[in-house]
Amino acid sequence: MAKDGVAPEKKRLSIDLWVIALVSLAVLGIGIVLQSQLRTFAKDSEINVLLRVLCAALLQFGLAGLGITIVSIIRKERFRSYGLQVKGAISSIIFCVVCFIPHLVFMFVTKEITGYLPFQSVWTTRDVLASGFPQNIIGMLITTTSWGFFEGFNYVVISDKINKRFPSRNKWLNWGAIVCAVLCILIHGAIGVSIGNIIEMLTIIAIIYGMLMVKEFTGNAWGCVFIFVFLWNAF
Repeated sequence: MAKDGVAPEKKRLSIDLWVIALVSLAVLGIGIVLQSQLRTFAKDSEINVLLRVLCAALLQFGLAGLGITIVSIIRKERFRSYGLQVKGAISSIIFCVVCFIPHLVFMFVTKEITGYLPFQSVWTTRDVLASGFPQNIIGMLITTTSWGFFEGFNYVVISDKINKRFPSRNKWLNWGAIVCAVLCILIHGAIGVSIGNIIEMLTIIAIIYGMLMVKEFTGNAWGCVFIFVFLWNAF
């Protein structure tokens, strides 16, 4: 017989995960249906750049951020409770950067590195940087929040809830980190059958699984955020 509070807690966690998944899938569906129009809008230089980046950022936030925000509000959970604290931040960032090194080496060997620019794959980044002050500052803050902070932190919250819902006695068999790594591969389409594709996939798994394990050991989530602000899609 389940201990008092254990079954209700698991039910609550299951609901949280379903809310996050359904919100993300709903926004993804909207994004797929309107992809052509959104791309055209985001790249239309006749439209104010802040309006373009804001619309694109709202879609990105809907994919990675809105779900965990809704759950946090409903459950009255603070983001800080998931490791957004000063203690352990430096070690978290350093070890998470180490997890990114294999992917960096892979890109260097395959000559995929063309330069360094955070968020260079975001449609509006170059236009934002080319705009005048203060539009460039405001635009990059919006970009950093949606594609950097929330994308990295989204994995942290999802992983934490999965681990609480499906606890493992083996610290390395971290279901949250494993599921999030697989989700990242699927979301970013990093799947292939060639040797190069497989190696790239493994390096991405190393990033996501590694950074979430770093969070588990350090209790600090800033390293995960750092990865997506300064390194992910920056080379």
